[in-house]
Amino acid sequence: MVSLPIPYGRQHITPEDIQAVNETLLSDYLTQGPKVAEFEQQFAAYVGAQYAVVVSNGTAALHLCALALGVQPGQRVITTPITFAASANCVRYCGGEVHFADIDPATALIDLQAVRRLLESHPRGYFYGLIPVDFAGLPVNLEEARQLCDEFGLWMIEDSCHAPGGYFTDSRGTQQRCGNGQFADLAIFSFHPVKHIATGEGGMITTNRPDLYEKLLKLRTHGITKDPAQMSRNEGGWYMEMQELGYNYRLPDMLCALGISQLRRADEGLARRRELAVRYDAAFEELPAVQPLTGAPGHAYHLYVIQVPRRKELYDALRERQILTQVHYIPVHTMPYYQSLGWQRGDFPLAEEYYAHCLSIPLYPSLTDEQQQYVIGCIRELVQE
Repeated sequence: MVSLPIPYGRQHITPEDIQAVNETLLSDYLTQGPKVAEFEQQFAAYVGAQYAVVVSNGTAALHLCALALGVQPGQRVITTPITFAASANCVRYCGGEVHFADIDPATALIDLQAVRRLLESHPRGYFYGLIPVDFAGLPVNLEEARQLCDEFGLWMIEDSCHAPGGYFTDSRGTQQRCGNGQFADLAIFSFHPVKHIATGEGGMITTNRPDLYEKLLKLRTHGITKDPAQMSRNEGGWYMEMQELGYNYRLPDMLCALGISQLRRADEGLARRRELAVRYDAAFEELPAVQPLTGAPGHAYHLYVIQVPRRKELYDALRERQILTQVHYIPVHTMPYYQSLGWQRGDFPLAEEYYAHCLSIPLYPSLTDEQQQYVIGCIRELVQE
């Protein structure tokens, strides 16, 4: 008997996770304790970056990145319309202007050639930054993105919320892990329950730049430092200085303990996601009405997205069968807030065409083979009606 309902994604909490949290709850520190640095160090090692800063969620990570890079009112930054709104909102939080480049319809990633055309259509210095998104877990080719950024004088934030453990292969044949800091100035991750690593809420910033790392540490905690080397004076062991306007974007120790426990089996979860994706690929290969997005060996498969002719009908019919799919994403430029800034439907036709047909179907490590076969069988039956 297949266990129902089947969501598109969900957390996987083990007895080891619960034990890790319980031990921290019984320790001396619930926040600002040793688990914070431990999680940061282990995550940095996992993605291959020099530094990591854990924060309260992925949106906070994006906001701090924009602040650390000095986004000012009126500065223009480019991102993709197919992403969660936070990828664009972080620029608006700082008063910057968001511009979009259309997607590659085969992958739903930002089209770097469209970015180039946008950059070339304006004077040098018109744009300040680029935020590519590793959508669904498929990494953007950051080597090519870095070349664009260097050519036009842009900084880059890699939004890798969907892709811890993912990688692309560079021009030298080297596998470059998402968030390793080789190409992007900063990278961000999310630990929302449907992501690879779940802490309930949580996020991480990685970088290889010590100047940005130090700035992020300060911004995460109200702009305050206790480091004598950074203070204007030192009046005693209690003394601290608020040196700039920061935020309380900390993640408590018990959630960091959960993140450490989840990180220990991150590769196991990633392997299971890829195994499930291969089965979906094979199942839909001879079903022309179902078109999955293009994959790659380094795909981290946060989502498995298909495109179908009558998306709403399939969504509703699957829901009746207790298969809870989702749509990722409504194009950001069509949201009422962004339309109030001048964007409108029709501005990015490839993104809008993708949105009209996309559907994220169940994919998560604890999805059983029987559940997946049930999903495949229902989709097969419904699209052939």
